[in-house]
Amino acid sequence: MRVYPTFFRVVFAGMDPEKAHKIGFDLIKAVARTPAAPVMRRLMRPAPELAVQALGMDFPSPFGLAAGFDKGGSGITALANLGFGHVEVGTVTGRAQPGNPKPRLFRLVEDRAVINRMGFNNDGAAAVAPRLARARAALERTHGRPRPVVGINIGKTKAVDLADAVDDYLISARELAPHADYLVVNVSSPNTPGLRLLQSIDSLRPLLSAVGQAADQAAGRHVPLLVKIAPDLTDEDIDDVAALALDLRLDGVIATNTTITREGLVTDPQKVIACGVGGLSGAPLRQRSLAVLNRLHAALGENGPVIISVGGVESAADVHQRLAAGATLVQGYTAFLYEGPFWAARINRQLARMMKKDAARA
Repeated sequence: MRVYPTFFRVVFAGMDPEKAHKIGFDLIKAVARTPAAPVMRRLMRPAPELAVQALGMDFPSPFGLAAGFDKGGSGITALANLGFGHVEVGTVTGRAQPGNPKPRLFRLVEDRAVINRMGFNNDGAAAVAPRLARARAALERTHGRPRPVVGINIGKTKAVDLADAVDDYLISARELAPHADYLVVNVSSPNTPGLRLLQSIDSLRPLLSAVGQAADQAAGRHVPLLVKIAPDLTDEDIDDVAALALDLRLDGVIATNTTITREGLVTDPQKVIACGVGGLSGAPLRQRSLAVLNRLHAALGENGPVIISVGGVESAADVHQRLAAGATLVQGYTAFLYEGPFWAARINRQLARMMKKDAARA
């Protein structure tokens, strides 16, 4: 019997979503500070057969937590205890910023979806960097190998002009790369004005080149570099991004971010309109995210950069499908809000069974 969905309906469903997120996250972090933490870590640790090599590292599981849940790197070790193979922090910007005015997070429960216009609210790269360093050291001590991987997702500060975007990204890259297992350039959030214009190849090429060089210099090693793209790109745009990734020898592409479309929703249209602008995530994004994955995989080829698939991932079957379609790693986020703290462990258990069946049929 799954208790959390009932708990969600009784406790969180009627609460402001951002407040509910804070309370839930605070509880996860609080449990991680109790004697129960080692027990939880042991019970939720992914099965050894789920381990996968990607980006030059060993991941305990192909399934990880997407950026957006832990924007400031305050709960990395607590989240890793829940069974995620990797935790991606952020989006972090060069300067601290409060994000957009509240309310800015809205649930569409009937669609198992969320609309957000958070606006990269975060404490800034200088504040987040030492948290990353402490978290990676703690994971080395508590998890052994392979330990959960820590990624960092960086974006543009809202107050910075688009013409100065590269310099702004470089602030974050230099601060954070030394403490990150991998680095993601986010040019696909719909909630920072003009940001998606950076997805054009003419803008993307110098940005990725500069960030990659600065990250490696700051870290004194190669830091795997990925770019995160929107689901709203045309097929031609996806092909162009793939060609650029190959040309620049990027380590990977994350597909996809939230969508600005509102197609196929069952929620009352007036309620959706009342939520206002923002990125839609969750179950309605499943088919489009899968379609982008298929297109991207075809363009990058079997031996091309790593693809991390995200968007509408709710179950082990979704993860299994994305892996079969060419993703090396898979991320989720929105379903975590609806499924609760045992979600990743449940996916890992079911995924391990699926993989055993695949091996038996091979």
